[in-house]
Amino acid sequence: MAVFAEDVNLAGYTTLRLGGPARRFVEATTEAELVAAVRKADDEGEPVLVLGGGSNLVVSDDGFPGTVVRVGTRGTERVAAEGGRVLLRVQAGEDWDPFVARCVADGLAGVECLSGIPGRVGATPIQNVGAYGQDVSETIVEVRAYDREARDCVALDRDACRFTYRHSAFKGNDRYVVLDVTYALEESEESQPIAYAELARRLGVRPGDRVTLKEARDAVLELRRGKGMVLDASDPDTRSAGSFFTNPILDPDRLAELERRVAERLGPDATFPRYPEADGRVKTSAAWLIDRAGFTKGHARGPARISTKHTLALTNPGGATTADLLALAREVRDGVRDAFGVELVNEPVMVGATL
Repeated sequence: MAVFAEDVNLAGYTTLRLGGPARRFVEATTEAELVAAVRKADDEGEPVLVLGGGSNLVVSDDGFPGTVVRVGTRGTERVAAEGGRVLLRVQAGEDWDPFVARCVADGLAGVECLSGIPGRVGATPIQNVGAYGQDVSETIVEVRAYDREARDCVALDRDACRFTYRHSAFKGNDRYVVLDVTYALEESEESQPIAYAELARRLGVRPGDRVTLKEARDAVLELRRGKGMVLDASDPDTRSAGSFFTNPILDPDRLAELERRVAERLGPDATFPRYPEADGRVKTSAAWLIDRAGFTKGHARGPARISTKHTLALTNPGGATTADLLALAREVRDGVRDAFGVELVNEPVMVGATL
């Protein structure tokens, strides 16, 4: 049965431990409860915030003046197995990393490099979650969702999800409430080809090689822990929303401008990370830009600070407010723009807050 409460402080439900109260809070543990809670709020003209693990969320100090529906649905079902592939339908409220751990233990490849990411399954298609050379869009075959406009449950195939880098048809659009996600995974004790150079170096292999699923998972967890990206109550650097800015993707004109600015600031022989995209654009590193703009690990603005382990994570070591965190984010964004002419874009979802 769904649990209802009022004036619930959302700081306790986000990994940043920031955010004010929700006027109404509903914990839904079944699909029927989830749909009913959203539909009821819509009928009453209430704003709705669907909440999972709170790991990619920045909530204002004023909180949320409507209904927060926390997704607590559970269950994983094997719906098909053929040609070396297994289709798993996973409820939106399942915690992501335990799901990845089960896949690795069961010899199912395709998500092993996404180990250690906090949050719940329902959030993965929204953000097109990715890390260390894997994106969930590579394995998602279907997303079932409640369509708030049609007031009905719908199934969206991979094309309908419109996946791009850290984006999808679900992001920036509250029309759909994700109910479950179906992944197609490969029956194999070996990982997918290792695509990320840093991970390949840690494993002692070449990009494109395969390792065991356990080796891949262990190496990813080791890398993430070293960057404060695996939740740990004893480590204040993990009190973050993960990477706060996405890696910029530049068209030829913006790339040429960055080349000019880098040469002016760092010298004619200076180089910066470049990752060609299929459409001819080039992705570069937000972390590199932040660091070279003068914002080093541990840089603080009031009680909010950049992680001491990773320049892409903005943290609340204790005592910060959302306003403090946003002030730091603006300082970093504006500093990078002034130094290199590149506008960084926040990765976490903003609730009642803007940069």
